[in-house]
Amino acid sequence: MGDYLASICGTEKDKVNCSFYFKIGACRHGDRCSRLHNKPTFSQTIVLLNLYRNPQNTAQTADGSHCHVSDVEVQEHYDSFFEEMFTELQEKYGEIEEMNVCDNLGDHLVGNVYVKSRREEDAERAVAELNNRWFNGQAVHAELSPVTDFWESCCRQYEMGECTRGGFCNFMHLRPISQNLRRQLYGRGPRRRYLRTSLLCLLITWGGQGQWITRSGNRNHLG
Repeated sequence: MGDYLASICGTEKDKVNCSFYFKIGACRHGDRCSRLHNKPTFSQTIVLLNLYRNPQNTAQTADGSHCHVSDVEVQEHYDSFFEEMFTELQEKYGEIEEMNVCDNLGDHLVGNVYVKSRREEDAERAVAELNNRWFNGQAVHAELSPVTDFWESCCRQYEMGECTRGGFCNFMHLRPISQNLRRQLYGRGPRRRYLRTSLLCLLITWGGQGQWITRSGNRNHLG
């Protein structure tokens, strides 16, 4: 019985633990979910909740209507976001194995930044310190995540351009960075690690834009 329960843990057959939380570190039901969300006490992966803001979703005119932001402008904004985040956070918290940013629209996934560190100790320290920071006017909410295999977290249909659920899909829609930035960032760090790549799951590294601000209101660069 014990072996059977272990084999189904985190799957759809598991009637106790939430399979969505186990796979993607988030659940659309939140605290109202009928199944358990077992938050890890140690992990290589952290999640920065709702950190990235897509300007196409937030830009508005004075009368409240949405501004038009071109795809080129969005990509430039996104690449800038990655570049600054990568430089500052990898320097402070050590080597990053991979990072993924959700482009979903559901409240439990929108703008989530998942980061897998090489060492669990680095991830633990990052969570403790980042929860005392602000980024671009919003408080940072960081926590350890159960996600270890992003292959299981990705929406297969989205990667093939066939997802019918759109931005409210419950699996990760991962936004890509430009090829030039990918080549630039992958070469950084104390040593080069070769990551498994796939057409179905995008693996990206630290980067971004904006200033980090302590909760006392002082601007800094994670000093």
